[in-house]
Amino acid sequence: MKHNKKIKVSILIILLALFSLLLFVPFRTALVFYKENTEEIEAFLPVQERDTFQIIFTHSIHLTDVIEKYIVMDNHDIKQYEIVYEEFGIGMPSNAQEGEKFEYKDGKYHITDLDNIFPSMNVRNGKTVSENRLVWGENDEHLVYFNEYFEPGAWFKLKVEKLSLWQSMKGVRIHE
Repeated sequence: MKHNKKIKVSILIILLALFSLLLFVPFRTALVFYKENTEEIEAFLPVQERDTFQIIFTHSIHLTDVIEKYIVMDNHDIKQYEIVYEEFGIGMPSNAQEGEKFEYKDGKYHITDLDNIFPSMNVRNGKTVSENRLVWGENDEHLVYFNEYFEPGAWFKLKVEKLSLWQSMKGVRIHE
């Protein structure tokens, strides 16, 4: 009788330990949107190393789209590799830096071969012109507006991190 009770307690402890591992051990790599400068997860997009994504925003002065293209690095840094825009203006580069290429094609300026590496990025959802978008997928086939997930004017710290099931349940998964 005492032996059966020890076995049941042992099984219960093992099950609790397995449940805790499943719940709290990070397993899913994601692009995480942290609210401002906190550890509060507002939303996340599951990604893998070498996945690409874009952040598109409407420039508040000349009201045309600016496309910033990024890739998730193996060490979970974020690398900006291209920027595309239609007009020169405040905050827009007028030429490429050393090692970069500047091209005009299809009515847009492209600066490629960028090597801007970020461990994290601060991003603001537009307030005056709130049309920011997130694009992802093998062929950039997925698109959502920031306003579907965030208030206009809100700002976030973006990082690529592994999330546990518990952390995933606290944020909103971004999907089409």
